[in-house]
Amino acid sequence: MTAALSVQLSFAQFAKVTDKDGYVNVRENADAKSNIVGKINSDEIVYIFESDPVHKNWANVSNGYIYNSKLKYIESYQKIPPTVRDANKATFASGNIKVNIVSGKFNFKENEKDFTSTLQGDFYKGQQVWGIDGTIPKTHYISITAQIGDKKIQIPAEEIENLFQIDNKSTTCYYDRENDTLYISMNNSEGAGSYLGLFIIEKGQYKKRVLEIPF
Repeated sequence: MTAALSVQLSFAQFAKVTDKDGYVNVRENADAKSNIVGKINSDEIVYIFESDPVHKNWANVSNGYIYNSKLKYIESYQKIPPTVRDANKATFASGNIKVNIVSGKFNFKENEKDFTSTLQGDFYKGQQVWGIDGTIPKTHYISITAQIGDKKIQIPAEEIENLFQIDNKSTTCYYDRENDTLYISMNNSEGAGSYLGLFIIEKGQYKKRVLEIPF
């Protein structure tokens, strides 16, 4: 990963929209008088790009700007510390919460038949490929599971099978105790193939994933 991109990612992060009105306005520019170009409902996850030092009260999202006070940054929740983070595994544990991520080498030759290339991009088993930029994928997720109290949750295979070039050392976990929500955040691949992902487990049930290209 280039030094410039590393710096960019150090500022960028996921956040949850939290507004008592049930939504937040997206402005064209970092100005309360700027045109409204969209709305995002409360509890939705947004990706915040590199902060603008001139407009510190505003967050830069994909289609405009949101006032920072309307956001709850995922990294502000309780951090679940890692016990293992290496090339093939990442484990996080705190109290009654445990997350186990297993990754490994990807056998491209055996799975080549499931890849297709179109004008819209590369696909694996019908889903957009993440983590490669004209290269052959070398690593992938084997499984992601979480234990919260007596509930065991496994991320569905179709939610991880198109994610490649895994970097477990850049994975973090956060827990929103008030809303019983677990966030598993990852930053995989490098250079032009870099992507960020967020898996959300709410009240013991897998909810969804959010994927973003950080530039």
